[in-house]
Amino acid sequence: MPDSQEFLAAAKDVVDRVVTTHTDAVLAAAGLIATALKGDGVVQAFGTGHSESLATEVAGRAGGLVPTNKIAIRDLVLYGGAPADTLSDPLLERDPAIAHRLYELAAPHPEDVFVIASNSGINGCIVEMARLVKEHGHALIAVTSVEHTSRATPRHPSGKRLGDFADVVLDNGAPFGDALLPLPSGGSVCAVSTITAAYLAQMVNAEAVRLLIEAGVTPPVYLSANVPGGDEHNKALEDRYAGRIRRGA
Repeated sequence: MPDSQEFLAAAKDVVDRVVTTHTDAVLAAAGLIATALKGDGVVQAFGTGHSESLATEVAGRAGGLVPTNKIAIRDLVLYGGAPADTLSDPLLERDPAIAHRLYELAAPHPEDVFVIASNSGINGCIVEMARLVKEHGHALIAVTSVEHTSRATPRHPSGKRLGDFADVVLDNGAPFGDALLPLPSGGSVCAVSTITAAYLAQMVNAEAVRLLIEAGVTPPVYLSANVPGGDEHNKALEDRYAGRIRRGA
């Protein structure tokens, strides 16, 4: 019978494996981000479903880099003029055509780097976004479950997966189906990909900041908006990237 202690033990095993086996990949990802920022690029972060949490971890949070932009499917409504009921379709993330509109709305600069997260790495919108990103010459960091994506059938017409387009793949270590604890009646409970993706995001953040400092660049990092001077500090940095980073819902 699953319980909290069993989950903690299982999750710790996955976290320990991820953080101890990703030194080279984390450094490579951080290098791509540092290079982009030194070239006046921004980090474009995208994920659908629960993988949107990775984009939220990357873009617009205290202790994170300011030149970051979160791309989300609801941008179709918020910025693209699509009717609100567009979002009622639970299969939007499987539609490759959606990626073209989202890329257009983000209007990335050539020097921008992309971080795309998908546990399965197989849905049409995610894979098509990755294809577009590389077609336009951007660097691409993928966060995915290598186990799941290798066992799942791609839903993109090309037959490819997110990781097939990436310059760097960060494996979140999640098992097939994401959940860790088997149930007596079948299936599993307690997903882990969000936890490990957050670890990877912050590991990359730390290394990217280190690389910027070593290059003599003051890292443009957010303060919490809930500390004295936070709003003023953040606005001054955000103004440098006006029109390129969004801080909506």
